[in-house]
Amino acid sequence: MGKKVKTGSQDPPKDVFDPLLIESKAPATVVLMLSSPENEILAKACNALYKFASKDDGNKLVLLGLGALEHLHKLLSHEDPLIRRNAIMVFGIMASNNDVKKVLRELDVTNSLISQLAPEEDVVIHEFATLCLAYMAAEYTTKVKIFEQGGLEPLIRLLGSPDPDVKKNSLECIYLLVQDFQNRAAVRELNVIPPLLGLLESEYPVIQLLALQTLELISKDRETRILLGENNGLDCLLNILENNELSDLHIETLAVLGNCFEDVATLQQIQLTGGLKKIVSFLETSTVPDIQKNAAKAITKAAYDSEIRKILHWGEVEKFLLSLLETNNDEVKVAASQAISAMCENMDSKCVLGLQGIPQLVQLLSSDNEELKEAVVTALTNLTTGSPKNASVVAEAEGIQPLMNTLNAQRDGAISNAIAVLINLSLQEPSRVSIQNCGIMRALVGPLRSTNSQVQSKAAFAVAAFGCDADARAELRDVGGLELLVALLQSKNEEVRRNACWAVTVCGSDEPTAVELCRLGALDILEEINLSTNRKNKFSEAALEKLLDNNLCQKYSLMGYLSSNNIITNGFYDCGQVKHGEKFLSLEELSKQELTDRRAIIFINAKPQENVVEEKVQDESVPVSRVSSKEKIRFVADKMGGPIEREELHNFWWELDMSKIEFGLKSNIVPIGKIKRGSFYHRALLFKVLADRNGIGCTLVRGMYNRAWNEVKLVERSPKGLLLPPQEYVVDVMFEPGRLLKQGSAKADQYKYI
Repeated sequence: MGKKVKTGSQDPPKDVFDPLLIESKAPATVVLMLSSPENEILAKACNALYKFASKDDGNKLVLLGLGALEHLHKLLSHEDPLIRRNAIMVFGIMASNNDVKKVLRELDVTNSLISQLAPEEDVVIHEFATLCLAYMAAEYTTKVKIFEQGGLEPLIRLLGSPDPDVKKNSLECIYLLVQDFQNRAAVRELNVIPPLLGLLESEYPVIQLLALQTLELISKDRETRILLGENNGLDCLLNILENNELSDLHIETLAVLGNCFEDVATLQQIQLTGGLKKIVSFLETSTVPDIQKNAAKAITKAAYDSEIRKILHWGEVEKFLLSLLETNNDEVKVAASQAISAMCENMDSKCVLGLQGIPQLVQLLSSDNEELKEAVVTALTNLTTGSPKNASVVAEAEGIQPLMNTLNAQRDGAISNAIAVLINLSLQEPSRVSIQNCGIMRALVGPLRSTNSQVQSKAAFAVAAFGCDADARAELRDVGGLELLVALLQSKNEEVRRNACWAVTVCGSDEPTAVELCRLGALDILEEINLSTNRKNKFSEAALEKLLDNNLCQKYSLMGYLSSNNIITNGFYDCGQVKHGEKFLSLEELSKQELTDRRAIIFINAKPQENVVEEKVQDESVPVSRVSSKEKIRFVADKMGGPIEREELHNFWWELDMSKIEFGLKSNIVPIGKIKRGSFYHRALLFKVLADRNGIGCTLVRGMYNRAWNEVKLVERSPKGLLLPPQEYVVDVMFEPGRLLKQGSAKADQYKYI
């Protein structure tokens, strides 16, 4: 027998099993198999887990609870490509679950996934690695890690993959990443524009849509818009708009073009190549609300630039915006109104939009949609500001009453802008009268009560605008508006406070309103404001002066000065200087006080003829006649004890006579006609009264230590008969009655000061 020759493989070692085909229906068992040293078992286990996790979300949670992710994470770096592929497939399918994503972040798998994006790796590995990254990239910390670990470059490269799933997953991941501005700059530097534009020609709508959404995000940056133009991207976008078969992409395409509208150079490029005309033509024929709304919003953003407004005007976008006001969709009308507001910053656009758009906008004021109402009145505000013609159009369109009704709107923006339009209309007399006849002051009570500073400010300004009419002021008093106005003087908002001061200045021009404002504490508040270096302004000073001009008693007491325009009438009284912060008492309150040894209160009741007034405080009036200035000065001196030698001034005991008068009247109030021996301040007051009654311009100035004097302005002729500029003089009613002392001279200063 010949020797046997071994023809097959050697028998397996005696100490190991022959290969076994392992089958299991228990997930826990399969997870345990992930620890096997056998490659075939690992590959089959991963494949089984992939199929199990693909069935439903509950299975993903089961595997999560069994610790499968930790084992799979170790397999991502396995040397066997099949095992790596199957492990990544499990990761990709499980990452859709939020709990799974949380654990994946804890395991810090991003670096391992990014390493699988190398060009030499299998397309399936690319597909599921990008899928997992796309799921995880929605969270900010993962975005940071992908950026820091260099994930952007391979993701952009994979946009050119032959596999559509790889493209989609990579694109979705990039879309999520560029929502962060840092990544937008990074992808621009990595030349993402060409591959994105290439994806616009994909046969898969989902990829086209994602590409447009990504372009919309990154084109918010000016540098990207420039690159878009350089890579013929604008033409690609316009081609999509012109293709009716791609109508499902038109909204996103317009969003990208809307960003391009914000850049002058890019918009000029669109306009010069006829693109703007194409866009407007497309928009005018579109009936899709989302397209109309987004287009109007894009115009609104772009129109903040003056140069862009010009280009849009040349493109006649006004026609498109006006057409949107006729749609049946409120959101579209809101967007159109906002775009009109922005566009009318261009005067040419304002003319076009005003003439044709105002009647439409006025009709929309009756809408029940509060957002629309606010957008409409905002547009009307901008249209009528600085445009009397447009203001007239509002009145002609019968817009006054709808605007008045809008003062009861629920949105503060609607109220404040409605007031602004009414203020613009008030600049024209017919409209102002019509608004007043509609009860504007009554309608402003609600806005004056508002807690919104913008509404308060506009309401106060409106009071100033309409308060120039006596009937309007009376209406404001009747409806309790003055109290609300006074409260706004104490606002912490500077603009509100300023406008309230302006309203007080206007309304305080008549005595009844001024007296009521003072009764409500306006004077005290204004005094406090004007003592503050931070809150004082020209408006608060003007308001205080206006109120004091109609309350001369308090003005003289507080300021120690009455101008030639401050005419003293019956009822005036001089109670001396009141310090800031002290309450100023009325004559009635003063008359109820007990007799004191303090300075007498001098009361004026001058009448054309001498008579005796029944009331003790009005006893003995001063006779007034049409006499010359010098005669008045001599009359004042004679009435109050005659001329006094300067050296004998200390022997002129007028205080004793004054005390006797007070004692005789049993009152601190002394009618000026009772005084027979008067000093500087008595005589200066009497001269001011007489001068005012006879139309002679004269001031009354209070000095220190019972000094007071009058100042007059006189015009003299030059030797050649020419009129010289008026000169100020101090009137001497004490020492040499009738003498005029030139202001600033030593003798004038000697007269005024001790």
